[in-house]
Amino acid sequence: MRIRLCLAALSLVGGATVATVTAPSATAAVCSDIDVVAARGTFEPGTLGFIVGDPVFSALQRKLTGRNLSSYKVNYPADLSLTSAAQGNADLVNHVNSQASACPNQRFILVGYSQGANVVDNSLGISSAGAVVGSPIVATLPAAVEPKVAAVLLFGNPIRAIGKSVTGTYQSRTIDFCAKGDPICEAGGNDTLAHLGYTANADAAAAFAAGRV
Repeated sequence: MRIRLCLAALSLVGGATVATVTAPSATAAVCSDIDVVAARGTFEPGTLGFIVGDPVFSALQRKLTGRNLSSYKVNYPADLSLTSAAQGNADLVNHVNSQASACPNQRFILVGYSQGANVVDNSLGISSAGAVVGSPIVATLPAAVEPKVAAVLLFGNPIRAIGKSVTGTYQSRTIDFCAKGDPICEAGGNDTLAHLGYTANADAAAAFAAGRV
């Protein structure tokens, strides 16, 4: 698994592409107190994502005792196709809008790793076009939903390598981890293994989110 993920990260830097897979529409979850919406990295296995999504969700459950948490795995290819991140962008916004309508008191924690960070960036209105496996924005969270987004947790965010970051409305609610030498988020980075180490940041990310819900 580690070797496959390393190869995926190297392929991302090389800009390879594969066939497009169409993601189905989002489906509604229960009306929990907090819905953790996670966009996994390229080819990342696991329920919400082996490296980031799953450990972050577990850490949030430990930090947010007394809160009812649900989770949603953004439904998108998470491959190297040109429209992969755009499909994730559309699905994330669709899911959050649907949940906000069905569950007016529900709040959201958005989690994105690697290509999944591009998905989240786009959904917040920060274009990932020009970044590794990035895309133009195809959907954004509306102003009515914005107050329901408690925290944004990003890991190995590709837009950082092109000098961008989350700014504006969501900036104070965002924590964005980039490991030293990670070539996906650090311009000139050359340590591919650094991109695979973000499980170590799960507790810090959960603590950040817990202070904002």
